[in-house]
Amino acid sequence: MATLVRSAALTKYAEIASTLGVDPEQMARHVGADRSCLYMPDLRVPEPWIADMFEATARATQCQEVGLLVAELWRLSDFGPISLLLQHQPTLRHALAEIERYRHLLSDTVTMHVEESGGVAVVRILLMTGRPNPGRQAIELSVGVALALMRSLLGSAWKPRGVHFSHAAPNSHMVHSRVFGPKIEFDSEFDGIVLDQRDLDRPNPLADVALARYAKELLALQPRAGQESIAANARRAIHVLMPQGHSTIELVAPKLGLSSRTLQRRLEQEGEDFSSLVNEVRMELALRYLGDSRYPVSQVAMLLGFSQISSFSRWFTAQFGQPPSRWRHDAQGRTQG
Repeated sequence: MATLVRSAALTKYAEIASTLGVDPEQMARHVGADRSCLYMPDLRVPEPWIADMFEATARATQCQEVGLLVAELWRLSDFGPISLLLQHQPTLRHALAEIERYRHLLSDTVTMHVEESGGVAVVRILLMTGRPNPGRQAIELSVGVALALMRSLLGSAWKPRGVHFSHAAPNSHMVHSRVFGPKIEFDSEFDGIVLDQRDLDRPNPLADVALARYAKELLALQPRAGQESIAANARRAIHVLMPQGHSTIELVAPKLGLSSRTLQRRLEQEGEDFSSLVNEVRMELALRYLGDSRYPVSQVAMLLGFSQISSFSRWFTAQFGQPPSRWRHDAQGRTQG
């Protein structure tokens, strides 16, 4: 099933393409995208259109910051139908919760997961694209958009404690420093933003309860065709929780506000079962981690919930027809070739 996102990022891309010496309509044709997505921000378009267009532009222009340049232009209004609701949330914590609640109006691929400990909050940005590697441009766009949301509620001068990217550093950090500030870490264990825990609950002086209620009433009138299935929501929760060793149905179900029995029953109504979803996510993450040479095979096995490398190797061979070490060796050969 195709993953769909709002086309707002492509309308922003059209604004910066000429500054990079690129004809946006020609680039759209090059990747097989419909030119209308460059001018209509509320279309639901295949996520690969954005990834392919940004990556192709980066190769053509030798600009490694295409996604980040688009994110730099992002404003609260670019969240489309939920912009008014976000603007009038009492805190950033509430706004992040509403982003997740109305994700079906924004993106099938992006989720933001908050972890808190010792006065620090980490907002992890995860992309579920079906590709082993979502790509630098898509990741930097998503993290930059998350930062734009935070600044819309915390003030334009606010700076995070740190910004993390799992990919390698670019040749120049100038654009990254301009957008995020000086505290940026590449080759990190995650993609996301670190902030003071208290920033999550700092009161939003612009919040208006009546307008927030009005915004929800308007959202209730939105077409429901884009509403995610329970299987999609469960798959997303498994994706977040598996690397933490928490991918059992007893731990995933509460994240969806359901009991284990209710989750299993609703999955069965959609022709799905929990173990198959776990296996699908495990396959996607296996290729992602093995494609990153920083992760030893033993660590990949642990992140995917295997206590022994031998068990992981047997499972991987059954899924992909070769052991994980051979797959990694072949993948590195394809990249170098």
